[in-house]
Amino acid sequence: SARRLVQQEPGCSAAARPELQALTVCLFFFFQPGAKMVTASKATVPTIGDQASAMQLGQCAKNLASALAELRTASQKAQEACGPLEIENALSMVRDLEKDLKDAKASAEHGKLQPLPGDTLEKSSQDLGTSTKAVSSAIAQLLSEATQGNENYTGMAARDVAQALKSLASAARGVASTTDDALARNAMLDCAGDVMDKSANLIEETKRAIAKPGDAESQQRLAQVAKAVSQALNRCVNCLPGQRDVDNAIRSVGEASKTLLSDSFPSSGRSFQEVQAQLNEVAAGLNQSANEVVQASRGTTQDLSRATSKFGQNFSNFLEAGVDMAGTSQSKDDQTQVVSNLKTISMSSSKLLLSAKALSTDPSSPNLKNQLAAAARAVTDSINQLITMCTQQAPGQKECDNALRELESVIGMLENPTEAVSDLSYFDCVDSVMENSKVLGESMAGISHNAKNSNLPEFGDSVSSGSKALCGLTEAAAQAAYLVGVSDPNSSAGQKGLVDPAQFARANQSIQMACQNLVDPACTQSQVLSAATIVAKHTSALCNACRLASSKTPNPVAKRQFVQSAKEVANTTANLVKSIKVCQQSLGESKTNHVWPPGHAAMEPIVAAARTMLMSSTGLIQTARSLAVNPKDPPKWSVLAGHSRTVSDSIKKLITNMREKAPGQRECDDAIEVLNGCIREVDQASLAAISQQLTPREDISMENLHGQMAASVHEISNLIDPVAVAARSEASQLGHKVSQMASYFEPLIMAAIGTASKIVSSQQQMAVLDQTKTLTESALQMLYTAKEAGGNPKAAHMQEALEESVQMMKEAVDDLGTTLAEAASAAGAVGGMVDSINDSINKMEDSPALDPEGTFVDYQTTMVRTAKAIAVTVQEMVTKSNTNPDDLGGLANQLTNEFGNLANEAKYAAVTAENDEIGSHIKKQVGELGFSCTGLVTKAGALQCSPNDTFTKKELIEGARKVSEKVSHVLASLQAGNRGTQACITAASAVSGIIADLDTTIMFATAGTLNRENSETFADHREYILKTAKALVEDTKLLVSGAGASQEKLAQAAQSSVITITKLADVVKLGAASLGSEDPETQVVLINAVKDVAKALGNLISSTKAAAGKPHDDPSMLQLKNSAKVMVTNVTSLLKTVKAVEDEATKGTRALEATIEHIKQELTVFSSSEPPPKTTTPEEFIRMTKGITMATAKAVAAGNSCRQEDIIATANLSRRAIADMLHSCKEAAYHPEVGKDVQMRALRYGNECAAGYLGLLEHVLVIIQKPTHDLKQQLSSYSKRVAGSVTELIQAAEAMKGTEWVDPEDPTVIAENELLGAAAATEAAAKKLEQLRPRRVALAPLNFEEQILEAAKSIAAATSALVKAASAAQRELVAQGKVGAIPANAVDDGQWSQGLISAARMVAAATNNLCEAANSAVQGHASEEKLISSAKQVAASTAQLLVACKVKADQDSQTMKRLQAAGNAVKRASDNLVKAAQKAAFDAQDDQAVVVKNKMVGGIAQIIAAQEEMLRKERELDEARKKLATIRQQQYKFLPSELREDGQDQ
Repeated sequence: SARRLVQQEPGCSAAARPELQALTVCLFFFFQPGAKMVTASKATVPTIGDQASAMQLGQCAKNLASALAELRTASQKAQEACGPLEIENALSMVRDLEKDLKDAKASAEHGKLQPLPGDTLEKSSQDLGTSTKAVSSAIAQLLSEATQGNENYTGMAARDVAQALKSLASAARGVASTTDDALARNAMLDCAGDVMDKSANLIEETKRAIAKPGDAESQQRLAQVAKAVSQALNRCVNCLPGQRDVDNAIRSVGEASKTLLSDSFPSSGRSFQEVQAQLNEVAAGLNQSANEVVQASRGTTQDLSRATSKFGQNFSNFLEAGVDMAGTSQSKDDQTQVVSNLKTISMSSSKLLLSAKALSTDPSSPNLKNQLAAAARAVTDSINQLITMCTQQAPGQKECDNALRELESVIGMLENPTEAVSDLSYFDCVDSVMENSKVLGESMAGISHNAKNSNLPEFGDSVSSGSKALCGLTEAAAQAAYLVGVSDPNSSAGQKGLVDPAQFARANQSIQMACQNLVDPACTQSQVLSAATIVAKHTSALCNACRLASSKTPNPVAKRQFVQSAKEVANTTANLVKSIKVCQQSLGESKTNHVWPPGHAAMEPIVAAARTMLMSSTGLIQTARSLAVNPKDPPKWSVLAGHSRTVSDSIKKLITNMREKAPGQRECDDAIEVLNGCIREVDQASLAAISQQLTPREDISMENLHGQMAASVHEISNLIDPVAVAARSEASQLGHKVSQMASYFEPLIMAAIGTASKIVSSQQQMAVLDQTKTLTESALQMLYTAKEAGGNPKAAHMQEALEESVQMMKEAVDDLGTTLAEAASAAGAVGGMVDSINDSINKMEDSPALDPEGTFVDYQTTMVRTAKAIAVTVQEMVTKSNTNPDDLGGLANQLTNEFGNLANEAKYAAVTAENDEIGSHIKKQVGELGFSCTGLVTKAGALQCSPNDTFTKKELIEGARKVSEKVSHVLASLQAGNRGTQACITAASAVSGIIADLDTTIMFATAGTLNRENSETFADHREYILKTAKALVEDTKLLVSGAGASQEKLAQAAQSSVITITKLADVVKLGAASLGSEDPETQVVLINAVKDVAKALGNLISSTKAAAGKPHDDPSMLQLKNSAKVMVTNVTSLLKTVKAVEDEATKGTRALEATIEHIKQELTVFSSSEPPPKTTTPEEFIRMTKGITMATAKAVAAGNSCRQEDIIATANLSRRAIADMLHSCKEAAYHPEVGKDVQMRALRYGNECAAGYLGLLEHVLVIIQKPTHDLKQQLSSYSKRVAGSVTELIQAAEAMKGTEWVDPEDPTVIAENELLGAAAATEAAAKKLEQLRPRRVALAPLNFEEQILEAAKSIAAATSALVKAASAAQRELVAQGKVGAIPANAVDDGQWSQGLISAARMVAAATNNLCEAANSAVQGHASEEKLISSAKQVAASTAQLLVACKVKADQDSQTMKRLQAAGNAVKRASDNLVKAAQKAAFDAQDDQAVVVKNKMVGGIAQIIAAQEEMLRKERELDEARKKLATIRQQQYKFLPSELREDGQDQ
């Protein structure tokens, strides 16, 4: 079918439509299980021991994932091409099914209808029940979609109906072919055919309704046709074997109940005692029949037929006796009450039969068993209620009979507890058992005591309370047994659908009962309030369930339906509550549980103890019933005591078993044992690695080992949160999750040890093993904590410890994952990255695990930023492919992470999009981008392995082009999703560019290079500036109104505002240039004014984007109004500046006013709680405060002079100084290492400093307008206030660094930093030497190479210690005051510091040269002379460093002694190296054998050659000495005075 489809024309011809539709339907049902297959396969790979099988399974999983992705894309395109044809195809399919059923009936009439392989009557009957339910659900969905008028989803719903009908037709044929009764066979086929006919009519009516959305007449016809389909389905189900008997029983109950409608009930003439005895007898029979119906509903159809027939007969007998009792009642009220109770029994009996019928047709349906058991208990309760009212027995007898019936009704819970019987958690069950056991103990004591003393009323109360306690114990034990069973790792718990049907059923029952109480005239005020509370509680829970379901379903129609239903429930509840005050106050199917034999074995002790308790309790109550009548019967008392002991023992055993069998504990112990074994294996491997005895694995490649480790770490990472959730509150899941996690550690350890065995460097070996061990230890700690928490939400003391262990494990996983990713990318292995991208694509199709926290705009903004980052990464990959292919692995890893973030955001963006089409389009485009990314990552890995392959390089460039193209498609889909907000994002980016351009222009103006063009004047530009500014004000109004308007209008307003601000910035720049470079300060004032406008516009656009689509009372709307006010203020300021810029008398004043307004706005931003986009160091902060001091002096001078030029210069300087200070203050305060107290202190003083400076400028403004001597005198107090704030600011900055703060400008600090740098360099050199290995020659190891390495290592270590000692000595000098901490004697201390700095640098350089020489010597590429020279240079530079430190030091201090010891150590190590090298050279000379030639001519020639070589060496030696002298003379000129004598000595 698929092959033929490919050959069709793109227009999708009529012939191709059925095939396309059939193919699409098949694919639809294939994707989800296919994706689960891939996930399960990948999770299984690390646990397979056979490497070949593991590799094959992993590869197959990858291939399937890739094929599924391609198939999904192709099917989406095919569905888009022929989507509207779904309804037509569904109709055609249903008509074909109807024809098939007619053919089957014809075959049956001729005796040729044979069952298909595997068909049995039981299986076909169950299939028919299941498919009937599916058809009903699909039809409900179809009606919902048709009502909404969504053609696409209506077509999908019609397809679902057709598929469900297909299953129904198959099941109906199976039932007919396996039934011997010809009438039943024909009835089944006729009814199924009728269902097909009515369904076809429904689909045709749906097609007509879609054409007329909202038409009332069409909707009415649609409802009528749907009702006809529902009736046909019921008739079809009623044709099933056994169902007819159930229906007969239901009818008999209904017929018998009609007698209750009579107005009068004549007496039968029998005595009250006779009627009472008969009623008791038939009540026992009816109760027993009800329990038999419960049992038979799980058996065969014959069992059900017998049980329901018997129940119907017993009900008729019971009702007859009940009517007799009504006739015997002496008062009218008693008679009315008896009839009311009989009606209740009739209703509960009907519900019981209906539940049994439903369960027999669909045994796998969740919660039906519980509903059936609840219906049987309701029958028992209603019988007890009637018996209690009607019988006149000795006190206590009725209570005993009622208790026995109650115990008989609950014992069925313990038969096979494979379903939850309540919402209790395991630990709630334990608490319930403890509480009920106390009540039962008291009741048993009361029964015995009151029976002995003949206190019969109290005896009856004790029996009733004991019965309730026993029912509670049984329910808790059954629920606990179920939880223990499903907690076994081999068992599977039921999976929830979108909603929990059980929750809805319970809520429905509770609400109905509460409403019955509300309408009861006899209901008291407290009962009314209690009923109202119950209604409100359950309706609130239903509304929350609808809200959660609406967020999870991908279907927009269902989403709206859920929301609408929740609103209706909330509104009707509100109306009900109002009325009470006036009066004085399934979508998404669940999966069933499956408990494996080990689970059954685990639950058996609990069930057995509970069963023993119930049986003994039954005997106890029966014995107590007799004793209440005859307390003088000694044998009965011994029997009662025996039963009492058995009940107590069984309860003790129950509690013990529940505590011992707590879910997950055994699995936690097993997992802990596994992890301890893993840690021992890692420790043994580490010891082997240290001793160089770790044997490399030869049976597997390094890449496969990396893959195994990465897969195991990935699966472990995915299980951290599930284990934590289970440990907090889901005890039944703890065993599953813990066992899964533990299963991945053994393959992880094996792969880690294998990886380490193949690594040559012991340091890298230990890094891999240590990180793996850290992960295992953190997992072990988490398991201990999880076991202690046990899934008990009441264990509050463990929650914090659990959170800490989870965080530790996540960090360990991240560290190991990062190491593996780096190693894989460095080796060009990209398989894990490709898998990661494919996982991200697959997860994007899943519903979000959490509710969206933001709006579409938030996710859109993040996605745009991430998509642009992907584009940048791709461009960098293209660049590196030509320059440095080794970097491609890291970039590919970066691309993988960025795409993962994008796909995660896309999932939430799709959920929050305006409509489903936009969300689907976004996910589709992101998915296609992911496929392009996998291709690019693959090519990057290939190119990294073969950097010179030009063909691969071209393919990578082509792949990069495709990724860039797909990025643009993603951006376009986001823009379509919210065009207005996307335009705001683009506009904000454009405004940022304009601000950056204006900053550049200010730099040119400040430098005096912003020159006018030709002979233009400012007047040539003034009018255009004013006109453009006014146009910007209009754009601002449109932008603000656009936040509440459509996306289209918002987009237009944003684009228009950007165009206008661009024009305004350009014309203001031209106007500033026309002022001439001779007046730079005025130019800066003008450009600053338009820059303020641009910044305000940028903030306004961001506020508009955040407020788009929000209600008027949302906080973002207030922020929008504030931004608009600032925008108008800044435009007004610009207009004033433009008008005053050529007025010599006022332009300074205007500039100052603009600066004051700018500082106020900066102060508002500074005071906001929003953190800055980046952080900075305290040193940078202090550097920025220095500008405040200069600006303050300038402001005071301007206030005294009152000259406009000074005022303009002050305004410009103040603006820059305050803004820089505020920015750096906030950035430094929010540094991660800064404490909260210091942060608040810095922010407070930053605010005070800016406010103080603002007061100074405002005072200067007052002086300019009205200069007086008194006002000028006050300038000093303002400047002192600012100076005090600056001092406090600097102290706050020092507090940020703590006691370690130092002035970065201090020469001694520079010296210390150089010393620390030198120490770091020597340590790095030492590590480099550690990694060197002497070359080996077969049978002749070179001992001198070992000596060289050891000596070189000693030098490096000693030099490092020396430099650190020098640093300590330098600190001591500062502490003693011999070197100023502040540069009071800057020249002297600076000169000393320069000597120390140069000496430290020389030590680091000499040590580095030594390492290089040692390396070359060991490898055989350099001479021993070079090594000797390097060692001597280290000794010389060390001596210079010692001299530099001794200049001002105290010779007797401990620091100087350590310094001298370190210097001696360096000298000794250098001497040892020189001796080793000289010895090696001398030995080598001894080994050189000179062959003397015997012949005369040859001998003379040999002598001449030797003399020539000697003369050449002497000449080279003289030249080398001269060169060395010249170098030393040049260096001597730059040495400080303290070192020159020492230099001469050397």
